[in-house]
Amino acid sequence: MSEKESNLKKEAQFEQRPSPIILLVDDDPLIAESLGFLLRKHYQVVIADSRSKAKELLAEMDERPAIALIDLGLPPYPHKPDEGFALIRELLAQPGDMKILVLSGQNEDVNIQHALTLGAVDFIAKPADPQLLLARLEHHLRLQEVEQQRAIQKDHSIIGQSASMEVIQQQIQQFADSPFPVLIQGESGTGKEMIAKAMHEQSQRRSEPFMAINCAAIAPELLEAQLFGHRKGAFTGASQEHKGFFIEAGQGTLLLDEIGELPLPLQGKLLRVIESGEFYRVGDTQQLKSRARIVAATNKVLRDEVAEGHFRADLYHRLSILNVNMPPLRERSGDSFLLLEHFLSIYADSVAPFVLDDDARMLWGSYAFPGNIRELRNIVIRLGTKYPGEQISRSVLESELETQLSANKLSEASHILSDEVIKQQLVSGDFSLDDLLGEVESRCIRIALEINNNKVSKAADALHVNRTTLYSRVQKLGKL
Repeated sequence: MSEKESNLKKEAQFEQRPSPIILLVDDDPLIAESLGFLLRKHYQVVIADSRSKAKELLAEMDERPAIALIDLGLPPYPHKPDEGFALIRELLAQPGDMKILVLSGQNEDVNIQHALTLGAVDFIAKPADPQLLLARLEHHLRLQEVEQQRAIQKDHSIIGQSASMEVIQQQIQQFADSPFPVLIQGESGTGKEMIAKAMHEQSQRRSEPFMAINCAAIAPELLEAQLFGHRKGAFTGASQEHKGFFIEAGQGTLLLDEIGELPLPLQGKLLRVIESGEFYRVGDTQQLKSRARIVAATNKVLRDEVAEGHFRADLYHRLSILNVNMPPLRERSGDSFLLLEHFLSIYADSVAPFVLDDDARMLWGSYAFPGNIRELRNIVIRLGTKYPGEQISRSVLESELETQLSANKLSEASHILSDEVIKQQLVSGDFSLDDLLGEVESRCIRIALEINNNKVSKAADALHVNRTTLYSRVQKLGKL
């Protein structure tokens, strides 16, 4: 096939499919303009120049973007990746299956690996070749289509044979038809929404809707209207009435994801719905009644949130009548291999299979997977895409894992600590011991906080330092 015929075929593929929405987040106006011009030939493009603007635009959109293409260095810290990392976490916390691709000049190994562990599916270094960028976008859109088709066909079976997952399976069966709320707690990426869906599918409500709303993904001033609905003209911009999730869920299941982020004023209103089913739409005086079964999920420890005054004790006790505690992948002995085979099967028609050699299998079995199932899935996709049909060695697998600081059996980490780099900096006069130690300290603290849900006491235990000492360092580094 000639190059011209190949290009015509690609154009035809673009034209046959409704234009997906791309969220482009970059604070450089020249880059945003040039990329916008390139992408608008094939996609609907929405542009934001900051993390806050991106969230604001998403809250106003009726249809979710298929892909978010984001820079790491965003204001107010354009020379650090912190805002970009925070945005990745926030976007992935939203409902739907939006893919995150990073397009950034901050393409140091540690940033690439951390972005991928958080849940980004690809990292493209700036300046990017336009055809490469379009090819990567098309590839991930195709994977997204496969995932959606699989989601329609799958039976919501839970993958895992570890003792902890046998308990989860039993709880799903026990709780499926109970009318009482269920609270699902667990780290990010452990599959809490999957458990809620499985519970719905095994219940007598399976023919009714399953709906999910992320309490952290919607601005507090808009969340009440999304949950309870509003009448026409209830506030500026309310040009038509909105039923709200409690009504639209009917007699089905309503998942309140990231319930720990629900603002305190709304917690009292949610408590009333759980106790009596009664609520009011925003701007209305007519009492309505919800018949939905409530399931809540959070990556926080709600008991701690109650103790710290961030969550109502009475609401916690109503939500936690039935509890499911999702174990992190590091505590599910042997399940990482089952999940490896599962995702190889899931993506068989779009990602080529691969095989781990003996040393790589040992590493796979000992790796902690700080990003849990989401990280494991993304590693499978990357290995299959980059090494189709090949045998994967330990060194190749190491390069796809989170920073060496997170892989407990690996040697000490990061390119900035390599002997060669240190020698070059010493010879050139660019070496700064304080900067180097500060970078290592900052990275260790950031990772410890992230895997412990920003709980300083737990992070201190993980780092083996005094809680007061860690808190003072956190304040100094501006991590909280």
